[in-house]
Amino acid sequence: MSPTIVLIRHAQALHNVDRDYSIHDPPLSVRGLEQCAALRNHLQGIFVSATTNVVSVAIVVSPMRRTLQTAMLSLDWLIDRGVKLDANADWQENSDKPCDTGSPISSLVGDFPLVNFDTVDPLWPDKTSPAAQRFAHTKQDIVARGQRALDGLRQRPERLIFVVSHSGFLRVGVTGFWYFNSDYRIFDFDLTNGGVNGLRQQPSTRSGGLGLSFTESVPLGAELPDKEEKNIEMP
Repeated sequence: MSPTIVLIRHAQALHNVDRDYSIHDPPLSVRGLEQCAALRNHLQGIFVSATTNVVSVAIVVSPMRRTLQTAMLSLDWLIDRGVKLDANADWQENSDKPCDTGSPISSLVGDFPLVNFDTVDPLWPDKTSPAAQRFAHTKQDIVARGQRALDGLRQRPERLIFVVSHSGFLRVGVTGFWYFNSDYRIFDFDLTNGGVNGLRQQPSTRSGGLGLSFTESVPLGAELPDKEEKNIEMP
């Protein structure tokens, strides 16, 4: 039986405040910390009865600082009870701008000691070398990464999985829906009657679990560069 998945966008980070995408691996803003507190209270109220058996629950997080912070602050009520917290590079953001490029694991382990970084691809944080093509900022690679990320969740033994990721990847690589800062959507795998990537969204999160997100959908891969276009851009 495939799990139910809760896909969460990180809370507001410093690069979201003034759209300064030159900030490398930005942490959460003051507003982002406040959003985590609100998200924590909301998720705990919704899922407290569904998480009594911690063995059947897991958390998967992009290894970016803003997603790691969001997971630690909004899901601490699960982490404190022993729920697994695995970092996974497949859930990182799309672009190779500084704000979407991660930090070496060696610089993260001290700040996030409860996160299992053994599950991170050894290529992290590389997104631009030929060896890291599967993490490249192209339509083909991001759509393939979305399928790979979902396959990884389907193969896990847990029945409820929280994923903390990024708006662009969740929208055009995974689900085709919008996610505002700290908002989330709940999906079940339904390969027969599901929609994009075999996912069926629960009606309660059509505008996001916090009601912050657009209801409109977009095609997977929308506005992403093709491999050929990306190669032309390279000097």
